[in-house]
Amino acid sequence: MSTGAESFISMVKHPFKFRMFMLFKLPSAFFSGVRVREMSEQSSTVSVPYKWFSQNPFRSTYFACLAMAAEMSTGILALAHIHKRQPSVSMLVIKMEAHYHKKAVGPTYFKCEEGQALKETIERAIATGEGQTLVVTSTGKNEAGEKVAEFFITWSFKAKASR
Repeated sequence: MSTGAESFISMVKHPFKFRMFMLFKLPSAFFSGVRVREMSEQSSTVSVPYKWFSQNPFRSTYFACLAMAAEMSTGILALAHIHKRQPSVSMLVIKMEAHYHKKAVGPTYFKCEEGQALKETIERAIATGEGQTLVVTSTGKNEAGEKVAEFFITWSFKAKASR
């Protein structure tokens, strides 16, 4: 495991440190109850509860809260691979598509297993000096293991010029 990724994953797994990061940098996710459940360099699982703050008028989880959890499951994998990199790498969501399969009426768990593809795309951005994009999938399932939603998030990576 690379030192930057190891350091970032350690911070994500620390309950207090990452919650404080979310409170100050991602307050909507924090108050919606989005939480990282598992993480490695290759995969991550992020949950979002069905509760008062994350509900919609139709008695299910609001789509934006589902999107936050799905995006975080992909974004933390990318962040692990750019953490403490030289040159530093910028990342940005440039497109998102979602397919909904079942009403989210309880906790939903989003899993992304594309850490290696993200790492290779980031390495290519650094090696070529050109922006690179990658579509990453996050699949959300309920506690029964039924597919609730799939999100296809397009990330853009670009190595920043050295100063």
